[in-house]
Formats: sequence, structure tokens, C-alpha cells
Amino acid sequence: MAEKKVTNQAAIDAARRAEAERPAKLAEQKAKLPVVKEALTTAQVGARGTTGQTIFEKALAGLPAGLDAGAARGLAAMSARYGLQGAAANAYTGENIGYNISEQTKAEQGAVTNTENLINLYGTPVNIPGAIYEDSSTADDAEKLRRAGQSAYDILLAEFNQYGLGALVEPLKALIVSGPSSAELTLALRATDAYKKRFSANTDRIAKGLTALNEREYLGMEDQYQNIMRNYGLPNTYYAKDSMGTQAGFNQLLANDVSAEELEDRIMTAQSRVMNANPEIKQALRSFYPDITDGDILAYTLDPTKALTDIKRKVTAAEIGGAALGAGLKTNRTTAEGLAGYGITKQQAQQGYGAIAEFLPTGEKLSEIYQESPYTQQQAEQEIFSLADSANAAKKRKRLSQLEAGSFSGSSGVGSGALSRDRATNNQTFGAGAY
Repeated sequence: MAEKKVTNQAAIDAARRAEAERPAKLAEQKAKLPVVKEALTTAQVGARGTTGQTIFEKALAGLPAGLDAGAARGLAAMSARYGLQGAAANAYTGENIGYNISEQTKAEQGAVTNTENLINLYGTPVNIPGAIYEDSSTADDAEKLRRAGQSAYDILLAEFNQYGLGALVEPLKALIVSGPSSAELTLALRATDAYKKRFSANTDRIAKGLTALNEREYLGMEDQYQNIMRNYGLPNTYYAKDSMGTQAGFNQLLANDVSAEELEDRIMTAQSRVMNANPEIKQALRSFYPDITDGDILAYTLDPTKALTDIKRKVTAAEIGGAALGAGLKTNRTTAEGLAGYGITKQQAQQGYGAIAEFLPTGEKLSEIYQESPYTQQQAEQEIFSLADSANAAKKRKRLSQLEAGSFSGSSGVGSGALSRDRATNNQTFGAGAY
């Protein structure tokens, strides 16, 4: 009697290999779990301390020196209830401690979740299917199965081709025609080179401790990226896909866990704050950061390896430098970044440098006439923006004003230091008699 042919031998062999490898993989992940959990705990402690201290410092820096009576009473009440740090933290509503801790430890959280998922996966024995034999009595059924499999392949190929994913199905034709289960087909599909290339960002995500996206999530994020880029009028080179439906830029965004909201924020930062801004801002940006060229501003902000906070810091510094240039004054990266660190905004810089431009030439001239040490733009910046040594800078200008009463008095309507984090300045102005 002829030996009967096993029709599902490939599936049996694959299941046996998976089961043989499973115990070692399970042990590996169990050993890894306490390590990644300890890393998460350490990161959370560090993030909590960093975030709390940052919020406390920002809150104190943002409190005006000249509070009205109502505000003072409110702050005192908060201090009594929560303590000084609690009051300051409550006064600063621009930060969310829990959110920031979660954001700062995203990679560590992902590593824990991914390891736990793998332990659950490898903790379940692989189901090894029984042999299915072919004999003459089932020949007709086998032919019907083959035809049904061919039909299933044709339908699946046509469906995948609509999404540019036909290359994922073609290597599996023989398996599909044999009539595999949905689980077998899924495993085989994800093992193909075509699948790994199409969803390549998942490999990078796992390496960074992030969870892999399923196919629906992956394609959904790509659609969101594409819609945002189209809506903001980006060239189609930023979102055009190849024959497999992949886009190199999208792979980088997905691999670095960039949300649709963050992508939109990056594009808005590049377009509204630099590309469509006045030319002085672009000039300052190129001067401060030579690696960012005019044509690369958008590409630079879309690079997910560059932190959005760092990009915004550079753009704010360029806006401050642009305000100085727009007022006909000098600027440099150190000063602009320093002012940005003090919380000076584009609008405050424009107002402040506008005031400096009014009185600086007179101050320079009078210091020369009366043989005083030179009155410089740096001293004017110290006074206007309440930087270090602002008191001495104010005294310097007051002395010159007294030496030449009335000639160094052009009213600007801006209080000394009024632009530095909204601090009150006892209603002083730059007009005659201001000092």
C-alpha cells in the first residue's frame, strides 16, 4: 500500500520549531523583565524630580514682583494651604507633572509592556496540528480545496493591490492555495521579507523599547501624516509613497513614535514662525545655526531625531535675534539664547529692542561727550530685559541723563525690565524724569 501524503507537513514543521524555541525565549524575557522594570522606576524618579523642580522654578520666575492686593491674598492663601512650592506649582498651569513624567519615561514604559507581552506569548505552548493525509477517496475534495485556495489568493491579491501591498501576498501563493488557517497565514505573512520591509519601522520601535504597531495602527498613522502634510501644502515629495506604499520619512516618524499632533506642531513651527516670517528671523537663524539652511528649514523641523523642544528653542532665539536686527541693532546667538532662556517672547523682544533703538544712540553719544565709559547695547539689554547687573545699567543711563538733562529722554512708554517675565517695575518709563 502506497504511503499516504501528509498535506499539512509544512505547518506541522513550523509549529514544532516554534515550540522548540519557546522555552528559551520565555526564559530570556523573564530574566529581562526585572531589569526593564528597575530602569522604569529609576527613570520615573528622575523625571519626577526634574519636572517638579522645573515647574517650581518656572512658577517663581513667572510671578510678578508687584502683585495687587487681591493677587497677593490669593498667593498667600495658596501658600498657607499647600506650602510655598505647592502655591508656585499651582500658579503655573502651563505644565502637567503627570503628563511630563509619562512622556519622559515613554521608552522605559514601552520596554516593560513589550517584555510582558512577550512573556504572555512565549508562556503559551504552540499548538502543533495533527497530520492530514491525502488518499484517493479525498482527491476530489483536495481539488476543490485547491481551487478554493486559488480563488482566495486571487481575491486577496486584488484586495491588497488596491493599497499597494500586493507584494506582501505574492510570496505566499502556495500557502494560501493550500488552505491555511488565519493564524498560519498571519504568521507566514509577517515572516516574509516583503512584510518586514513594508512595516520596517516596527523593528526600530522594538529596538527602542516601544511596542510594535499592528497593521491597522501602522497604516492609520501613515494616513494621518499624509493628510496633515497635504493640508499644510507640503511638496508631495514629503508624502509620496513607492510601489509598496512605503515612505522613508513616515518610517522615521513611526520609528520615533511621533504623533500626528507633534507632526502638525513641527510643521507649524517651521512655516508660521520661520518660513513665512519676516526676513530678519531667517537671517538670524542662518547666522546662529549655520547647519540649518533656507531650503532645509522644513526638513530640519520634520527630522524626528531632533527634539521638538530644541527646535522651538532655536526658533525663539532666531525670533529674538530677528527683533534686534529689525530695530537696526546687533545680535548674537549667546544673547538671543540667553533671553529665550529668561522667557522672552518674540513680541516682547520686538517691544524691548524698539525701545533700545530709541535711546541707545543718544546714550552712546553722551557717554563720549562727557568722557564716561561707553554706554553699550549690552547695558541697554540688561536694563530693559532685567538681566544680571540691570541695576547698574539703569544707574549708568540715569547718570548720563542727569549730565545732559532732557537730551537723553525720548519716551518709549516701556518700563525698565517690564519685558522680563512680566515683572512690575514701579511704573517707571524711559521719559524725562523717569529716574
